[in-house]
Amino acid sequence: MTRRQRARAFRGVQYAILVAIIVFIAVAADWPRVAEAFFNTEVAGRMFPRVLGIALLNTVKYTILAFVFGLVVGVIIALMRLSSVGPYRWIGTLYVELFRGLPALLVLFIVAYGIPNAFPNFSFPGGFLGQVTVGLGLTAAAYMAETIRAGIQAVPKGQVEAARTLGMSPGRTLITIVLPQAFRIVIPPLTNEIILLLKDSSLVYVLGVTTAQYELTKFSQDFLNKAVSPTPLVVGGLLYLCLTLPLSQLVRRLEIRHARAR
Repeated sequence: MTRRQRARAFRGVQYAILVAIIVFIAVAADWPRVAEAFFNTEVAGRMFPRVLGIALLNTVKYTILAFVFGLVVGVIIALMRLSSVGPYRWIGTLYVELFRGLPALLVLFIVAYGIPNAFPNFSFPGGFLGQVTVGLGLTAAAYMAETIRAGIQAVPKGQVEAARTLGMSPGRTLITIVLPQAFRIVIPPLTNEIILLLKDSSLVYVLGVTTAQYELTKFSQDFLNKAVSPTPLVVGGLLYLCLTLPLSQLVRRLEIRHARAR
């Protein structure tokens, strides 16, 4: 057999195994029982409209606030990492290594309980939303900083040299020349960061939430305890997919567009 024939035969075996697995699952599974347990329409119907007006809305709100905060802090940390001033670089490096190493759950716990104990007279602007924004945003900023730093370094040095030759100051060159091109490069990975923040919003429960502050995971867990059915978790997962799948498609389109532009 030639190499092409062996490759075709190997693929044929793989397809046959895949079809066999699908057929086995379709025949062996107790689908009525699965539908009753995981796709109970009566239980799912009782979740609406609160799962949309409270849980889904809060999930989107927490994600957007944390992303904006993380993006602002991430830009500052990225510039500090690229600074020619030694202490700035050290602080930026320490921040990135610290918050990339700490679990997001621990950072939220520190924000919720550590800071108030250390500074009794301090309160976060916005109260609970401020805690969520800072707690999730601090971790996200560490990853965004590295992404933005890579984008800045990917901008050709000739762009900066040309701008300085025209008499632009370093600050104006950074704002009008470097950062716009850098953000164009890093838009796809930053969109991925939104998806990660969407899922990290499920950790907000550590702050001590009320029913009006529930996000999708906490709302689904609470409803699961009341209904004694896993259907609420399935509904919550499907709503997460309704948010993440369009973002994933956006990332792919942006990557294709960027590749064409290059």
